[in-house]
Amino acid sequence: MTESIVTARFSPGQIVYHRPYGYRAVIVDVDARYNGSREWYDAQMQHRPDRAQPWYHLLVDGADFAAYAAEADLESDRSASPVEHPWLENFFQDFRSGEGQYVDRYQRM
Repeated sequence: MTESIVTARFSPGQIVYHRPYGYRAVIVDVDARYNGSREWYDAQMQHRPDRAQPWYHLLVDGADFAAYAAEADLESDRSASPVEHPWLENFFQDFRSGEGQYVDRYQRM
């Protein structure tokens, strides 16, 4: 069976807005498709986004937890304001306010 190539619309360091739940967050990692358990998906999802799309690991603004969200639920955040989260320094070294983007601490290749 041939699997199609999926291109993620967002990348680590970008700030996004989660439309269904109304929060801002910064992306820390991307999965090409849903990579969680069936049980978590069934328990957590009030709506059922397609699992065959990119899913993002997010640090939620003003919170101390991470979230996992489908690409279809996200849009670019246009505020260019930084996110407040206690785990930011674990992933990012700087925030570029002119770009509204975080700089990856580990400069992935």
